[in-house]
Amino acid sequence: MRVMKWSMIALAVAAGTSQFAMASSQEESKGFFGDQSLKLKTRFEYMNRDYKNGASNNADSGYRQDSGLSQLLTYESGFTQGTVGFGLDAMAMGSVKLDGGSGHRGNGLFAVDSDNNPEKSQGKVGGAVKLRLSDTVLKYGQQFVASPVFATDDSRMLPEVATGTLITSKEIKGLELSAGRFTALSAQTGMARDSIGGLPDEDGNHGKGLSNGINIFGASYAFTDNFTGAFAASDAEDYFKKYYVNLNYTLPINDDQSLNFDLNGYKTKGDDRGDQVMALGSVEDGGDGVAGVDNNLWSLAAAYSIGAHKFTLAYQQSSGDNAYYYGVDGNSTIFVSNSIQISDFVGREEKSYQARYDINMATYGVPGLSFMTRYVMGNNIKVDNAGEGKENEWNIESKYVVQEGPAKDLSFRARFANYRANGAYQNYSRDNYDTRLIIEYPLNIL
Repeated sequence: MRVMKWSMIALAVAAGTSQFAMASSQEESKGFFGDQSLKLKTRFEYMNRDYKNGASNNADSGYRQDSGLSQLLTYESGFTQGTVGFGLDAMAMGSVKLDGGSGHRGNGLFAVDSDNNPEKSQGKVGGAVKLRLSDTVLKYGQQFVASPVFATDDSRMLPEVATGTLITSKEIKGLELSAGRFTALSAQTGMARDSIGGLPDEDGNHGKGLSNGINIFGASYAFTDNFTGAFAASDAEDYFKKYYVNLNYTLPINDDQSLNFDLNGYKTKGDDRGDQVMALGSVEDGGDGVAGVDNNLWSLAAAYSIGAHKFTLAYQQSSGDNAYYYGVDGNSTIFVSNSIQISDFVGREEKSYQARYDINMATYGVPGLSFMTRYVMGNNIKVDNAGEGKENEWNIESKYVVQEGPAKDLSFRARFANYRANGAYQNYSRDNYDTRLIIEYPLNIL
């Protein structure tokens, strides 16, 4: 693996600006209002987790059930014209609870009040300023991030929102560079600017997650139309340093068939304070009180596509002092093959295997309709004083997107999961059925 030093990156960007770039994005700017957009996304979500061993807030019922409605309004201005363009972004979001009492809460759709009841409504706003020079953009403020080492999650009612600075450069064709520093992360159910739980203090109370910040760097390059690579790194102060690599290659067989290979890998090195997290056993999917967050995690997936069908096989392996740890760096910071609906299959020393099938019904005269099913089995999980941990999960998913008319892009998505773990692993992951219905309607206002 070749890691480019900052001086080399700066030289490459400068060369791309002076020699290779034809017409930059800034040169083609239509102005602050000319390139603006205003979008509204409405989401309905129903979620039910039926725990087979009575593990819920109410042992008599054994299940958790919530439903709600949310709206996310995002405004993005264009950039003013000139050598350096200036712009503004803004967001406003809110959700209302439709169903879900205190006895059935716990699916992560809503925060709870001082009486431990789900909040009836929630909302937050944010904004960011941005500058653009050629094809390089600097953005500061509240924003959504999708780096493999720092990714905001949008799997429930409202998305996580990060606060900080991000620079993204696309000066050379095929090469994208990014670097940033973030000092706060607002949880999906936390309306405060920094509401991700952090390291415990002497009394065991968890503080702010990113109070000391996280620095990130990323680079991706398209070697050819079919072969891409990426590298990313982060330093979450007081927690860990994390490194990520990806290689993705597609082999075209003919117009109707192709073979894709996708390799993802993480290396996590814990800081002294970060080791305390594991010492308290506070990590899901395998945290068992072992000090240290050092972990190596990798996956390799092979997918064969033929017409409307795609068949995927994947293998994933976790090794090190403990399970792969994430969350304080965003609850979507896990870009591996076997991170699925319920489990991530990242327990200590875990090995997991996946078989998946997808079908696109457009080939059969129903454009917008698709189906997916997959099965993942994990074993070899090291659990202190309990033997070998094992888990498995089966998913079924169907999605339909309206293709035309006034309801164009309206989508209906149904998801079902059946999760099981053996006795040695029940303390970390409980058997359950997970059923979700998600309806989304994205609307382009401007």
